Amino acid sequence: MASGSLSLPTSANGAKPPITRPTADFHPSLWGDRFLSYVPTFAESDSHIQQAKLLKEDVRKTLVSPIDHNNFSFKLNFIDLVQRLGVSYHFEHEIGTLLCQIYDISTKDNNIIAHSDHLYQTALLFRLLRQHGYRISSNNTFCKYVHMDYQRSQLINYLYLSHNYKTKSESLADDIQGILSLYEAAGLRCHGEDMLEEAHKFSFEQLTKFITTKLSCSHAARVQHSLKQSLHRGLPRLEATYYMSFYEEDPSHDEKLLTFAKLDFNMLQELHLKEVSSLTKWWTKDLNVSTNLPFTRDRIIECCFWILGVYFEPQYYRWITTKAIALASIIDDLYDAYGTIEELELFTSAIERWDICCLVDLPKYMQLCYKAILDAYEEIEKEMRKQGKIYFMKYAKKEMKRLVQAHMAEARWCHTNHIPTMEEYIEVRGMSTGYPFLITLSFLGMEDTTEEVLIWATNEPIIIAASIAICRIMDDIVGNEFEQQREHVVSSICCYMKQHKVSKKCAIEELQKLVENAWKDINDACLAPTQVPIMRVVNFARVIDMHYKDKDNYTNAEGIMKDHIQSLLVKKMFV
Repeated sequence: MASGSLSLPTSANGAKPPITRPTADFHPSLWGDRFLSYVPTFAESDSHIQQAKLLKEDVRKTLVSPIDHNNFSFKLNFIDLVQRLGVSYHFEHEIGTLLCQIYDISTKDNNIIAHSDHLYQTALLFRLLRQHGYRISSNNTFCKYVHMDYQRSQLINYLYLSHNYKTKSESLADDIQGILSLYEAAGLRCHGEDMLEEAHKFSFEQLTKFITTKLSCSHAARVQHSLKQSLHRGLPRLEATYYMSFYEEDPSHDEKLLTFAKLDFNMLQELHLKEVSSLTKWWTKDLNVSTNLPFTRDRIIECCFWILGVYFEPQYYRWITTKAIALASIIDDLYDAYGTIEELELFTSAIERWDICCLVDLPKYMQLCYKAILDAYEEIEKEMRKQGKIYFMKYAKKEMKRLVQAHMAEARWCHTNHIPTMEEYIEVRGMSTGYPFLITLSFLGMEDTTEEVLIWATNEPIIIAASIAICRIMDDIVGNEFEQQREHVVSSICCYMKQHKVSKKCAIEELQKLVENAWKDINDACLAPTQVPIMRVVNFARVIDMHYKDKDNYTNAEGIMKDHIQSLLVKKMFV
């Protein structure tokens, strides 16, 4: 619906007109009380635990066994399998050591991969090394026989030749595995890598042709999935569920490795379900959001899934960031879909003062939200005090204040029909995405976080700015039509159209280019030596890429979001 109204009591001087509110027609929760009570469904028996330990040791032994030229290809493939099946977090040290050895064996000066005639192996080697921070030269890897200023036809000719075909009739287009490996490697391209850009276009076109002309059903399914969701931009745990089904159909699959991956998935899922149950009780029982705050999106399970995308490993305190994103969602709707400008000024002031005494100044519905924020922060503070890191709370409070201040700036824009420049827009509405706030809070959920990491994060380095831009722009592109059905702040589309005097179609195309450039910023930042946990930031961007491609799958959670939640929290892996 476009708008709603709230009737106020009649005053002594007569009836006040109803308050018009920009309410939105959000659908209710899809999950009811499904996750409210946790009942183990995968028996963590001694036999399962012992089996997993034995299989884990087998995997470790394979990773640490000596590497030479005879088993080089096997080692590369094994690392790739361990990562794709979602169990690499058990072996970070072993994989890091092995890749260091692989780097020494396979590269020469200036980060150039030694010559190889096998496209699949070359592309896989390039991708694995880049994923782990090695600044491998793409131009020298994929353009050994041509110069950078050659036309695209020369690139394709090079790809034919480098694969060592006897004749061009034995087309590279027949090599599905090599083309797919090239496509996945090209996903890590940075700025200025023209050869890799062309390799991405070429491999995308070839894989698209394969689907309709040359592939078996099983191969077609894998290629379709890769084209729809690139490996590099996918959530590792979710991608593991897809890959297990593909890998299981491979007659040459490693049965021990696959069994370990399935056991690990099921056991880790039990931990996640315990966490989801606790958070669901907080949301539905303690806050009773659906009744007390009916204007907001009832999405606690979707919030849990979002943060599982950021970090699924057992050692992290996911509840901190999950409560943060759930509260940020309420705040978003409070400013965006319910509060009047006068009420929002009061709420913003209350957050800036950060004092329980401010409750008396707020409308009742805001009182619940305000108290929920203070209570959650008190709970986080207890955890930080336990870890001897109470000083971390000043960063968490600062980011919450910056979040509501950005929302307030938006509300004023909306109230005055102001259309900002793109620079103003990204500065304010980038902050209101909640990503600066959430990224900072995610680091509080990691025991090894230092104050230096929080200082780095709150100064918005390039990788965080890129993740924020991806979030803001992709959200705007898919959500603009729904949001503009009611009173709402302008989107980046409108700002770009006005500033550059272009059509809506052109504006969207240019904004999509900004998203691609932001991913190149992220890829480049991952190659810089750093002591900060940048993969958390990458995963925040990945969540957006997965769920904001075609529509806002958080607000409208009936489709792919529901399927993904079922994959991670409902379905078991059959062992």
